[in-house]
Amino acid sequence: QGDIGVAESLDEGASWKHLGIALDEEWHLSYPYVFEYNKEIYMMPEGSEKGDLRLYRALKFPLQWTLERVLIKKPLVDATIVEHMGLFWLFASDFHHFGAKKNGELEIWYATTPLSRWRQHKRNPVRNGDTSLGARNGGRPFVFDGHLYRIGQDCGDTYGERVHLFRVETLTKEKYVEVEAPLGIEESKKGRNAWNGLRYHHLDIQKLPSGRWIGVMDGDRVPSGELSARYLQGFSSFIVLVLLIFILGIILGVVQCIFPLNKCLSTSKRSDVSSMWVHPFLASRLHRTLSKMHRSCSAIRGRVQFSTCAGASLVLICIVIGVAFVCMGVRCIFGGSGAEEPYEVQGQYSQFTMLTMTYDARLWNLKMYIKHYSRCASVREIVVVWNKGQPPDPFTEFDSTVPVRIRVEKTNSLNNRFKPDPLIKTRAVFELDDDIMMTCDDLERAFKAWREHPDRLVGFYPRLIDGSPLKYRNEKYARNRKGYNMILTGAAFLDSEIAFPLYWSQEIEQGRAIVDELFNCEDILLNFILANITASRSVEYIHPAWAVDTSKFSSAAISRDTNMHYMKRTNCLLRFSELYGGLLLKKWEFGTRKDGWDY
Repeated sequence: QGDIGVAESLDEGASWKHLGIALDEEWHLSYPYVFEYNKEIYMMPEGSEKGDLRLYRALKFPLQWTLERVLIKKPLVDATIVEHMGLFWLFASDFHHFGAKKNGELEIWYATTPLSRWRQHKRNPVRNGDTSLGARNGGRPFVFDGHLYRIGQDCGDTYGERVHLFRVETLTKEKYVEVEAPLGIEESKKGRNAWNGLRYHHLDIQKLPSGRWIGVMDGDRVPSGELSARYLQGFSSFIVLVLLIFILGIILGVVQCIFPLNKCLSTSKRSDVSSMWVHPFLASRLHRTLSKMHRSCSAIRGRVQFSTCAGASLVLICIVIGVAFVCMGVRCIFGGSGAEEPYEVQGQYSQFTMLTMTYDARLWNLKMYIKHYSRCASVREIVVVWNKGQPPDPFTEFDSTVPVRIRVEKTNSLNNRFKPDPLIKTRAVFELDDDIMMTCDDLERAFKAWREHPDRLVGFYPRLIDGSPLKYRNEKYARNRKGYNMILTGAAFLDSEIAFPLYWSQEIEQGRAIVDELFNCEDILLNFILANITASRSVEYIHPAWAVDTSKFSSAAISRDTNMHYMKRTNCLLRFSELYGGLLLKKWEFGTRKDGWDY
């Protein structure tokens, strides 16, 4: 059952505070149409379960309301009122009368005031047909440039899949004509990862006293009724799995289809604790059925020799099918909607820019990279630092849901990835090598961790730098020593407004020269820089659910020769420590976050 709740925003919708429940009845409430008339505030919620359309008046807006009157004694759905041409017009749907097409019917009523008697339009229902054409209301009617507009829902594939905008050409007591108009909203291409990726069914547009317009739209990542469908599919999978196991057990002779009925079933009317009375006819039928099943199973066991290749294959096929049903059931019941949603911080969401550096020999990596990551919910833009070769056309080469910008550099330098870029619109930049693939949820978790501590370098590849002299080692070394003090920027969030200017400052010129000389270590240099500008923690690790390094399948990776790669990086550590001092000696332990994301 739905109630009418109230949330307040003081920053034009950037954040919201829940104030409480405004209206709670014994029946389902939704679609709270709020309007002002004669200096009073009224609310007309959808409560068709009660069988009528009710109007409430605010005693103390927005949380205290009283029933003003029953407007229409019909179970009208999604009713809205608008004043036009000297009358008040009420648009609603009634799916209960004979012949009404659910989600495809629209009726009009009119009155001299919202509180007077309402009369039906002569042509009711004015719409009754295709559910995808927006008959059901989807928001507040409004007047713009002298034209009345109505918002309707597209319910073709699922309830509230999207909204349509209609311009009302004729509205009289005898006639109604509307034509579809452009909505002017570009639909997201991120699918379930977008806040309204699969459906949006309500749009409220209002003109403010200042003359500005404001619009509020809802959205969902899943189609209507998907939760019930997933549970049904999941439990059905487990039922089929049980039946499959039972049948396989019968074939193998583990399960016997014959029982000592004379011990568990009694045909006499006397009952005691060890038996139950069953009608003789039913007991006989049950006995014959189980006997037939037993003979059939015996015949199958006689024909199928499990020591042969065919018999073993049959068992293997049954096991594979069983595993498939287990996976399907677990995914449907426990796997969620499939949407990799963003995480809020202090009640707000945000976006980040992804930045990668590549060249023409790695174009195949880049195409896969952009197609995948552009669909992550919080990605605003992907910037490609192009170091060598003919750059691709970002408008034709890539399958992307966000803008892709190619920044062509004059020299092939690893330092370019940290170059200040005034065209980047977000403070958060996620530096990610083009040969690393991970889930969108991993990115969203790391982004949340960074937003909690934007002064840190937050990433997925920890290292522990210690010893005398310093030596570069892999993640296993950090795990064995139970801590880390460096995060590789091949997959890390950073503050572009701080990190980029520092990296390209005059003081770091010698360090950048070393990076160019060895064509390596730009990430190590940035760690030295950030560690030396603060006495507090400068790095934080987030454990990825999984990560695939596609450079293993490419001949263009600079770290294919691991020994040489590690030797260069050890050389960098020694030279950087001479120039800028050492990294913080304090190491940060794994598994200290309360959410367990850094285990």
